Amino acid sequence: MDSASHLSFAPIVDADVAKVIALWERCGLTRPWNDPATDIALARRDQNATVLVGRVAGEIVGSVMVGHDGHRGWVYYVSVDPDHHSRGFGRAIMMAAEDWLRARGIPKLQLLVRRTNAKVQAFYKTLDFAEQDTIVYGKWLDGRDPTQ
Repeated sequence: MDSASHLSFAPIVDADVAKVIALWERCGLTRPWNDPATDIALARRDQNATVLVGRVAGEIVGSVMVGHDGHRGWVYYVSVDPDHHSRGFGRAIMMAAEDWLRARGIPKLQLLVRRTNAKVQAFYKTLDFAEQDTIVYGKWLDGRDPTQ
């Protein structure tokens, strides 16, 4: 009965934070070196980022953190509750992120996927994402091991 047409989106509010973090943990999106509460607070700090929460009948079933640098948009923590898979919610969540970026005049959306996550790579290909010819470099500014 649930379908993407019944999914509504709104920016995260204080009462959603713990539920969204629990969703991210359930979806295997959190990592020990990234505190999700800090990531949410950072996204909510200014107008260049947000966390969109997807609900069906008031229940949180998905979310996405979306932001931009003025030219490129980025998404993180794209999540759909495992009990709600195969209903088109992932596609709807990505469309909500794209709409949020388009409303701000951002022309390009990029995202990072771990090489080992073939299922998620296949999902993004169905949404017309293409692998880019770039190399991602990283550096922890607090001196941590750069491989994390």
